Amino acid sequence: MTAYTLHHRVIDRIRLPFRKEKEFFSLLYEVLGFYPRNASPYRQALLHKSVHRKEKGRPLDNERLEFLGDAILDAVVGDIVYHHFSRKREGFLTNVRSKLVKRDTLNSLSLAIGLDRLLVTQALNATHNSYLAGNALEALIGAIYLDRGYATCQAFVRKRLINRLIDIDKLAYQEVNFKSKLLEWCQKYRVSIEFRLIAQQNDAHHNPMFTTCIILADEAAECGEGYSKKESQQQAAKKTWQRLQRDTAFKEGMLTRCKTENCE
Repeated sequence: MTAYTLHHRVIDRIRLPFRKEKEFFSLLYEVLGFYPRNASPYRQALLHKSVHRKEKGRPLDNERLEFLGDAILDAVVGDIVYHHFSRKREGFLTNVRSKLVKRDTLNSLSLAIGLDRLLVTQALNATHNSYLAGNALEALIGAIYLDRGYATCQAFVRKRLINRLIDIDKLAYQEVNFKSKLLEWCQKYRVSIEFRLIAQQNDAHHNPMFTTCIILADEAAECGEGYSKKESQQQAAKKTWQRLQRDTAFKEGMLTRCKTENCE
């Protein structure tokens, strides 16, 4: 730690307010590794929409900060991955970045740094929003950006999250079995699923290519291609799984359709 950094840390601590505010700043220090200068964005970052607070007639929750933090996180992680894997091509870098910013990873990181203990929410339990903590982490990064700027966001993500909690090399080469994940999800929610082979042809070099489409609850989901039936199924499962994670209307439509039709 440089003398300059130590000096500013001491100054920030001297500026700490008293009583409850001081306790809040101290708890944030344990998570962030630095003292906030402005508590307001951090309080909002930790306020889930279930609490129903308003300010000047507008909802006061962490969703806008989550949007901002998501964009900042993508840029920061992209920079980290780009420099860490200096010889890898764009496709590999994109895949690693996706693994680092996916909901499962963010949720695990949020829990690891204890962010869930600071959340203000009226959600009954984790099943109502299994990514509540991960969403709050994105909102927190948005708050850091507003309070301290982009460089501090970079330092927080690199030092407090990735360097301490993730083996980036191991994660980069870790394969996810999306077919198994999708089958488990369908079994849990009793959603019918079919892997339908719809095409088999040769590519430009006369290698056999297969195209598989997934049917969920009798409705077409996503298709995938591969040089084997298994690979095409994995690609289709990956696209379908990712769509379930990002497209709430699609996911809820599947669940509602099955509940109505008693899917098995």
